Amino acid sequence: MTEIIPRYQGYAFDLDGTLYLGDDILPGAANVVQTLRADGRNVVFVTNKPLETNDSYAAKLTKLGIPAEPTDVISAIDALVLYLQRNHPGATLLPVAEHVVIGELENAGFTVSPDPNLADVVVVSFDRTFDYDKLTRAYQAVKRGAVIVATNPDPYCPTPDGGLPDCAAMLAAIEACTGATAEAIVGKPSVHMAEAFLDRLGVPAADAVMVGDRIMTDVAMGLGAGMAGILVLSGATTPADVTASPIVPTFVIKDVRDLVDH
Repeated sequence: MTEIIPRYQGYAFDLDGTLYLGDDILPGAANVVQTLRADGRNVVFVTNKPLETNDSYAAKLTKLGIPAEPTDVISAIDALVLYLQRNHPGATLLPVAEHVVIGELENAGFTVSPDPNLADVVVVSFDRTFDYDKLTRAYQAVKRGAVIVATNPDPYCPTPDGGLPDCAAMLAAIEACTGATAEAIVGKPSVHMAEAFLDRLGVPAADAVMVGDRIMTDVAMGLGAGMAGILVLSGATTPADVTASPIVPTFVIKDVRDLVDH
């Protein structure tokens, strides 16, 4: 018998592995979001994947049958900008990142440079263009005193064909050669990400739930912020992972359909 899931006032949904996988919507996802919205529940979408702008994520969701505006989306880039504005205003940034992250940092008023001699902060992100040159520049910058700030701690990103190395892989390489550790990892499960999307959600943490496919990011962040944390088994996590985890989700469900189907 399926456990009955209570209705919350606010829902923060992870994207990859929760509402869609790659370019395909997961079964029932559009209907779930529609049902919750029709019931007066607030919904936002939260992603650690810093490869697209919020406009692009909103357009993708809308195309897949989940109408969304850019303001409905909170990404690790939003948390990154918020963290840097608060902790490193006016800093010169050396990016180990793709063009979307670089563009958003420049739009936020930061100076971005590939020169390790100028860098105050090495920004590390999910980077499919990562190479030895970028690693060397990051190494040189850190050895000259730059700190490291990373977007997210995910070791891989789930895809239909088995996944891609994510930000943690690039960060591990830089930490290994420099002997330094990141000053902050600002995406899920950090407090910086939780603050960003709870403000957008507009409800107290006790009345909200984080729904996602990863225990150590989605569920951990929700629980740490005082929310419920619901794990779906439609993405990166298996039942065996749940059994082995020290973090206990509020609920574990097969997929998002269990949020509304009792």
